[in-house]
Amino acid sequence: MLSDLIVLETAAVLAGPAIGMHFAELGARVIKIENKRSGGDVTRKWKLPVEDPLSPVSAYFSSVNWGKEHLALDLKNGTDRAVFDALLVRADVLITNHLAADSEKLGLQRDRLHTLNPRLIHGHIKGFADQPDRPAFDIVLQAESGYISMTGTDSQHMAKLPIALIDELAAHQLKEGILLALWQRDRTGKGAYVDVSLEEAALSGLTNQASNYLMAGAIAQPLGTLHPNIAPYGEVFTCRSGGRIILAVGSDAQFAGLCDVLGRPELPKDGRFARNVDRVAHRRALADELGSAIAGMDRDTLLVALLNAEVPAGAVRTIDEAMATPIAKGMILESEIDGRPTRRIRGNAFRIEPY
Repeated sequence: MLSDLIVLETAAVLAGPAIGMHFAELGARVIKIENKRSGGDVTRKWKLPVEDPLSPVSAYFSSVNWGKEHLALDLKNGTDRAVFDALLVRADVLITNHLAADSEKLGLQRDRLHTLNPRLIHGHIKGFADQPDRPAFDIVLQAESGYISMTGTDSQHMAKLPIALIDELAAHQLKEGILLALWQRDRTGKGAYVDVSLEEAALSGLTNQASNYLMAGAIAQPLGTLHPNIAPYGEVFTCRSGGRIILAVGSDAQFAGLCDVLGRPELPKDGRFARNVDRVAHRRALADELGSAIAGMDRDTLLVALLNAEVPAGAVRTIDEAMATPIAKGMILESEIDGRPTRRIRGNAFRIEPY
């Protein structure tokens, strides 16, 4: 689809490389420039204890580096800089994530890049919007933008999200900006500089929790899997077989359907549970009522019954169970990097079918 596009990527870790892989999956030629002096992208060394310590790649590194060419350069070296510049003048897109103070050292100043290639779309990721020289890591942004304060089970047992969500949010934001800039270039012939900060991407991702505060003054608290506005939504129950389910009941009609499946048709008539706002106020008592009914039911049988009743629910799966589904298996991408077999999940979940 994008076989005529050339993308250079000097960015390391996750957000920038995820953007590069997005374009690689769509057929672009993506050349990943890795720092020769430091031994390449730092995530090559971010290995689990069970991984081969002698392997030149890690599972983490492999997750966002499918379909790329790898080129080791020292951009502070004149000869290597010339190699980079020769690639840059032919490139359509450049993805960077260096600190502002390093721009001149690496030859990545906006004016210099624009002079070399006026049609270049330069996508840049920075950490903090107004602190361009402050190093930023996902967990720090999760903390500073409110995510950690809302995650976990209570104020003494907070948790971080188990993926680098802020990096992912920033990657999606910058992908959209780059694609829009390419669309604009087709009409004007002019390149563009597109940037996003992890901080702003994180804040943008707060969506309904931000509005809960901005409109109602509600400061989100750790609720585990629960939803602050809806019940039963996020409640987890254990079935007779030992398997667990999670509910996502968003309407009174769905709640009535749930109660019918569970053989508790009287619950919607209880004043504590009649409306969603009542269920949110009495969610613990509601969970006790639902839990006692669910405990005696087989998980798979119950999920089929809930599906037939149009009640949103799902099995609580471990990651190995999730990756064993037919859909997940169809999204696995395999390749060799530096002679080592690697596997990861596809980054693009959309499909385009021309009419």
